[in-house]
Amino acid sequence: MEILIAVFIGFILDLVFGDPQWLPHPVRLIGFLIAKGEKVIRKMFPESKNGEIVGGVILTLTIITFAFIVPVLILYFAGKVSPILKIAIHTIFCYQILAAKSLRTESMRVYYQLKNNDITNARKYLSWIVGRDTESLTEEGITKAAVETIAENTSDGVIAPLIFLVLGGAPLGFLYKAVNTLDSMIGYKNEKYLYFGRFVAKLDDVFNFIPAIISAYIMIGASFLTGLDYKNAYKIYRRDKRNHSSPNSAKTEAVCAGALNVLLAGDAYYFGKLVKKQTIGDNNRAIEVKDILITNRLMYVTAISAVVLMCGIRLIIII
Repeated sequence: MEILIAVFIGFILDLVFGDPQWLPHPVRLIGFLIAKGEKVIRKMFPESKNGEIVGGVILTLTIITFAFIVPVLILYFAGKVSPILKIAIHTIFCYQILAAKSLRTESMRVYYQLKNNDITNARKYLSWIVGRDTESLTEEGITKAAVETIAENTSDGVIAPLIFLVLGGAPLGFLYKAVNTLDSMIGYKNEKYLYFGRFVAKLDDVFNFIPAIISAYIMIGASFLTGLDYKNAYKIYRRDKRNHSSPNSAKTEAVCAGALNVLLAGDAYYFGKLVKKQTIGDNNRAIEVKDILITNRLMYVTAISAVVLMCGIRLIIII
């Protein structure tokens, strides 16, 4: 029951407060440790394919072990002091693991700049939440990129953490966030990280495989609840769910593209180089700035549906 209470209240806190910059955040600590750990490990192993692969494995296992063990110990000792203190800390941990409000806040910055016809600042704020080059994007390109990142992060920033939290509380949630953060920092297929980040990139794919499918189906249901084209959402999901280099990234993007009846993905520039990518969805209508707002609404309804569904299932199992 403790996990249910912590997850549910933590979810509400995230929806209300988001991620205040002044509040120390465990994920920032994980990111700091990854950066420092990478420097140390690269000095320890030779600059060869095998050396980088082994180094990447060691860094990954060290970070995810730390991310799991530390909250286990904190919650254990908090429980020795007071059960109420343990639940309070557990709730704060769950709150910090979730990112629905943060995702909305960052993407809405882009929305407001576009509404004010400020393309320069829209590109700047977009660059904070996407990996592609944003300097030459048009209003349409900016809008499409914002919608894509909301849709994709609905899975790995909101629903997947919820699943791990419901399964194993904050320790398992932090373990997932560690894998996710490692992948976002070293899981690139460029010259620097091709071998060093290979292990965590594959691990992230494994961790997100089932959550991405669950996220997609919950989002299809949310499309119905929000009055969007849920039938087309299901159709495009079935057709385009593999239209991405990552086995998981296209799933919620496909649902979103279908629900909005727009075309997403396609070629994009990364670090000055054109990357050829498959498209997702159909070009039934031109994407509009308001679609950022609509996608955020879809993300929120998906998140609320997920927490009710998963907490309900866990409650039934407990009873």
